[in-house]
Amino acid sequence: MGPLPSKAVTMTTTTKKPNSAFMAPLKPSDALAAAIGPEAVPRTEITKKIWAYIKSHNLQDEKNKRLINADANLQKVFGKPQVTMFEMTKLLQPHLAKI
Repeated sequence: MGPLPSKAVTMTTTTKKPNSAFMAPLKPSDALAAAIGPEAVPRTEITKKIWAYIKSHNLQDEKNKRLINADANLQKVFGKPQVTMFEMTKLLQPHLAKI
């Protein structure tokens, strides 16, 4: 029994292109701008800004951190006094416009 044949292993690197639609700047509605500011930013930045607003205003429910208690600004965006963190992104969609 001889040595096993060697197979050349080639490694290919692929660079993942960012999704340009996902990174496109979106303009917030006036209601959403009251919470995150009026500048057009990508969806990822909008999510960061809304979470920063929620945390800085202590709007997470004390007992269930997955719930967000809307203040006057966010109630205009969400349309109700309390939402889950999962439905929040869905409720933000109508308040974002392509530029």
